[in-house]
Amino acid sequence: MHASATAAADFQMYVTFAVIIAAFALYAWEKVAIEVTSLGVLCVLMIFYYVFPIEGVGPQGPVANILSPEALLAGFANPALITVLALLVIGQGMVRTGVLDVAAHMVLSCCGATQWLAVLAVLFVATLVSGFLNNIPVVVIFIPIMQALSERFEMAPSKLMMPLSYAAILGGMTTLIGSGSNLLVNSALIGIDQKPFDFFDFTIPGVVLAGVGLVYLLVVAPWVLPRREGMAENLVGARGSTGGKQYIAQVTVGGHSHLVGEKAVGGIFPALGNMTLRMVQRGEEAILPPFEDYEARAGDVLVVAATRSEIQDALARDPAGLYPDLEEAGVGAVPVTGRREFLEIDLSDDLPAEPDDESMDDEGTPWHGGERVLAEAMVPPASRIIGQTLPQVGFRFKTHCIVLGVQRRSRMIRTRMTDIRLQAGDVLLVQGRPNDVQALRANQDVLLIEWSASELPAHHHAKRAGVILLGVVAAAASGLVPIVIAGLTGAAAMVGLNVLNIRQAFRAVDTKILTMIPAALAMGAAMHATGGAHFVAEAVMGLFSGAGPWTILSVFFLTMVVLTNVISSKAMAVLFTPIAVDLAISIDAPVEAFAVAVVFAANCSFASPIGYQTNLLVMAPGHYRFADFARAGVPLILVLWVVFSLFVPWWYGV
Repeated sequence: MHASATAAADFQMYVTFAVIIAAFALYAWEKVAIEVTSLGVLCVLMIFYYVFPIEGVGPQGPVANILSPEALLAGFANPALITVLALLVIGQGMVRTGVLDVAAHMVLSCCGATQWLAVLAVLFVATLVSGFLNNIPVVVIFIPIMQALSERFEMAPSKLMMPLSYAAILGGMTTLIGSGSNLLVNSALIGIDQKPFDFFDFTIPGVVLAGVGLVYLLVVAPWVLPRREGMAENLVGARGSTGGKQYIAQVTVGGHSHLVGEKAVGGIFPALGNMTLRMVQRGEEAILPPFEDYEARAGDVLVVAATRSEIQDALARDPAGLYPDLEEAGVGAVPVTGRREFLEIDLSDDLPAEPDDESMDDEGTPWHGGERVLAEAMVPPASRIIGQTLPQVGFRFKTHCIVLGVQRRSRMIRTRMTDIRLQAGDVLLVQGRPNDVQALRANQDVLLIEWSASELPAHHHAKRAGVILLGVVAAAASGLVPIVIAGLTGAAAMVGLNVLNIRQAFRAVDTKILTMIPAALAMGAAMHATGGAHFVAEAVMGLFSGAGPWTILSVFFLTMVVLTNVISSKAMAVLFTPIAVDLAISIDAPVEAFAVAVVFAANCSFASPIGYQTNLLVMAPGHYRFADFARAGVPLILVLWVVFSLFVPWWYGV
């Protein structure tokens, strides 16, 4: 009877191992969607343990099946999963309000002309921010900053993009919320009745590893990485920019504008920043270059050439959108960065209609900016608006979208935007609500360039987003409330305070994470319940018979790092935590040291682009090949392994 029970237990354990290996193979193969693999694993485990139940003792006493469907599906309600998803929503709020974008540009502007100092400043800030936010939006924000540095110092993008991804990953090692893997290790510890981590429990060893890693990224990585340059790529997917194409736009100098009294210097007008002044309309007088004696006055209409990103930056800082009374006057108020004075960008392409049902937002109130989208639309050869000006077309009246600029390749335009007669091939820079912009697809007179649409940052909500993030971090770090409560409350506040709407919040939820984490938790629970974790720990002990705890910890860390670069770091974090705990108990070593090894190893996804999503993000702008990640990542892994092996055992008294 005893032999029969042992055989049944071994059978269940080996089947669990087979399911885990198959899941890892499918995750690495990537031919099957991660969501499908994860849900398939859950289905297989539920069916198997329904047919072959495991008797045991649960929280309420003896149970017939400790791996019941309810137990295996409990991962969907796991606090770690809820926290990770909540942090994704909070990160999306920080991106949408442009808080990180402003901070990144401030860092760039303060870097000066010293190359190594500029790169160090950007990498340091990316590392610091990644300790408190999801790494993906951080890298997305900093990619154009790195591109600007590469242009400023004439460096190949391949020398900077990979270090950016690595810096974000290193930052995830420093706090409990630095990455989803950290939270999953913590959750797995709770699941096997071990003491969980506090917010800053592994910050000191994490900072040591991150500090050494930053030195490597600054000194060694640029030398190891190849110099690769390709066609100018302006990161359309990451930032919604379309490069350096120039649009003609109009700026009216307001009575309280900082431009009043500013003078041209050497024929140019530096007060406009990167915008290039083409013509000034003062009453009936047209002032053309060179602008030697020009001094700006209130009411001057400036015809400027500017890139989409420059126009977008100005519009993004509009604190309350476009008020109807301003639309009727044909102007929209846009503040100059860091000032309270206003410029007025002329939007008088036509006279808008009175607010009607289509001018209302989803709640039936007039649209005063809200969620705004910037996109490009081309005038096709058969368009009926060819030969007409924007006021004659009535573009705003018909489409509820506003034309902000006109781009024409054939010649330089030195006339007011509202006086330009449209030609086939002209590109219009338009702004409107998402539904109105998408409706342009059915418009026969313009051709919407689909990939060009991007949301404008809502800078007027930046303070709210910043306060919410600081509140979440403070509440979680102080232990005032559990991390899951702080994170979920912060995500709800992002929606409740209108930083994000419901659609934007749900769009921030990654379905891969939503399905993979519960599947990994179910596999971990099965491995623990069947004795698989203890079996693996004993096998490791057999391989290192006679070795000391220091050696076992070091080799365990290196083994996990190798696996992390092949399969999902989140699955590794869940499955190896019970193994680490059993291993530590077997050799009478501190459990915390081995749990920290899992945390750090799961974050060492440096040797392959599939190891972590930020590596995939930088592949295109850095012009990398698959092998380039091993070229720069393997030495970094070896350096961190040495530092870990020397510092962590000493720190935890192994």
